[in-house]
Amino acid sequence: MNAPAYRQVAADLHAAIERGDYPEGTTLPKLEDIARQYGIAKQTAREAISELEHEGLVEPVRRRGTVVRPAPARLRLLRTRTVYRDERGYYFDPAAQPWVALEPPTIGWGPAPRDLAPVLGVRPGEDVLVRDRVMGDPDTRAPKQLATSYLPAPLARGTRLAERDTGPGGIYDLLEQMGHGPLDWHEGLGARMPSPKEAQRLALPKGVPLLRAVRTTSSPAGTVLEVNDTRMSGDAFEFGYAITRDPSAAAPAR
Repeated sequence: MNAPAYRQVAADLHAAIERGDYPEGTTLPKLEDIARQYGIAKQTAREAISELEHEGLVEPVRRRGTVVRPAPARLRLLRTRTVYRDERGYYFDPAAQPWVALEPPTIGWGPAPRDLAPVLGVRPGEDVLVRDRVMGDPDTRAPKQLATSYLPAPLARGTRLAERDTGPGGIYDLLEQMGHGPLDWHEGLGARMPSPKEAQRLALPKGVPLLRAVRTTSSPAGTVLEVNDTRMSGDAFEFGYAITRDPSAAAPAR
């Protein structure tokens, strides 16, 4: 079943923004121009723009029109994390360790999201390898998280990294076998509203945000090899961590 016309237009404009056709701070075409370009009614064009507003990609600005929002600057909140290993390879969250891929990964080439391209060291709109997975409960088959890996094209093209089956241990074992290890990881936590596709895949109620963990994989020399963008329902999960005392906070307080 085809998506409604306004969602098709919104998806096309979304892709254009991610490619850099409409850089941050620039104005999208007027509703009349969008309607003429896509052969739709002005009201349908208005609904498409509203969809982009709900995604947080654009905002109305008085006397200017619809403006592409800057990717927000994020304050990184550090938490103590440990990497674990089982027979399937490395994993980062004991609570999620039993989860499995509910379907074969989707492999393709395309641009990384605007806020992740600089982390990956590529230009906005530049093609990278995109590995997309839906993880969930192996018994109920309920989706729990979306996990998308972005890898630089020069690193991945023509290698097993670009194949659906990367072998035992997944891409991290493969990267180390390729001579890029031992791997280092850093992680940042955040939140955003889901795209319609993300909301559908995770069965999110309207208005529920995504929790987001962005993990950067680096070589010992500091070269970024992968950026992993993991998203899950903000209604169903929370991030937790232990709080320890720094020596400056030694008890008892005076």
